[in-house]
Amino acid sequence: MAELDPRLLEAARRTFAAHGYANATLERIADEAGLSRVTLHRRGVSKDGLLAELVTRATDDYRRTMWPALTGEGTGAQRLAQALEALCAAAEEHMALLVALRAQSDGIFHRDEDEALTRTVYTDPLEKLLREGAADGSLRDVDALETATVLFNLVGWTYIHLRTGHGWAPERAARATLDPVLHGLLAGAGD
Repeated sequence: MAELDPRLLEAARRTFAAHGYANATLERIADEAGLSRVTLHRRGVSKDGLLAELVTRATDDYRRTMWPALTGEGTGAQRLAQALEALCAAAEEHMALLVALRAQSDGIFHRDEDEALTRTVYTDPLEKLLREGAADGSLRDVDALETATVLFNLVGWTYIHLRTGHGWAPERAARATLDPVLHGLLAGAGD
């Protein structure tokens, strides 16, 4: 597929957000972009291709948001907190796309294996920080791969649910999600 016009990608994002993936037809996307469906067909544009490009851009953005936590100063625990805050920010930035994808399937987030683990592009930053935190003594020594999978899903999808299902403000949703994750609920667990 040729380089996609940013206006067309934005039209696809708005259409997916408004109608969900299943009901976001190429005709609706074309209408939103002010083009005809035939024009999109001639350009080789497909709904799946538009979705793939939006997912690629969102994934690249996620990687960029993780970079400061991965390369910054501080303990593993401090940088993990920074990474989880960045995860909430990335979810906020791409909320409409994530909600549309979740309604269709969350398969893009999973590796194609016997056990449905989250794709490493999403969990590697968290896994690295968990290992570094265990090494510097700021975090418990846990199964880093499994815990990274849990953290990505627990924080990301809980944040999205609180924002969309409960209408909470971004700061409130992030704080309410991250506090029990980072500090636990048992007395003395965060000491």
